[in-house]
Amino acid sequence: MDFINDIEHCLNVLKNGGLILYPTDTIWGIGCDATQAEAVKKIFELKNRPETKSMIVLVASEKDVLKYIAHPDMRVFDYLLQVEKPTTVIYGGAIGLADNLVSADGSIALRIVQDTFCRHLIKRFRRPIVSTSANFSGENTPACFTEIRKEIMEKVDYVVKYRQEEIEPVTSSALIRWTKEGAVEVLRP
Repeated sequence: MDFINDIEHCLNVLKNGGLILYPTDTIWGIGCDATQAEAVKKIFELKNRPETKSMIVLVASEKDVLKYIAHPDMRVFDYLLQVEKPTTVIYGGAIGLADNLVSADGSIALRIVQDTFCRHLIKRFRRPIVSTSANFSGENTPACFTEIRKEIMEKVDYVVKYRQEEIEPVTSSALIRWTKEGAVEVLRP
């Protein structure tokens, strides 16, 4: 694997409450330890984003969802097996995550990543990682690494080298809300 060096740098930064700029299974993201409120606050400040706007949290497996969501509807996992596009799910009953990540109604947006780099990083870190688009609040989401502003890169503690050369435009994940009745509400196809 040609990203081991990046993983080691990311782990060091994440463990110390810092910010990383990294490729995900969708767009490039700004990330931090999703259990550390101070680290999460740094992202809100970097992006000039109101803390009332939620961010996505990446996990490596269904087991992680069970750890950070109180009483998830297990049918969501069957649904996720059927979708082709990376899909972020808004769940109620968030637990064990930084308070400033969890919405006022107790919900959180989680995505089980399939990307090899992200899964490896999250499994090694043993905690979920925040993922928010690599732009300032209100700006367009960069479709590839070369579109990320230099000012963003200068404000994070580590920029991953892996996949920087990819120029194929990527898009954000699909976003759904899983209702208490087990229905899917599509918020972003």
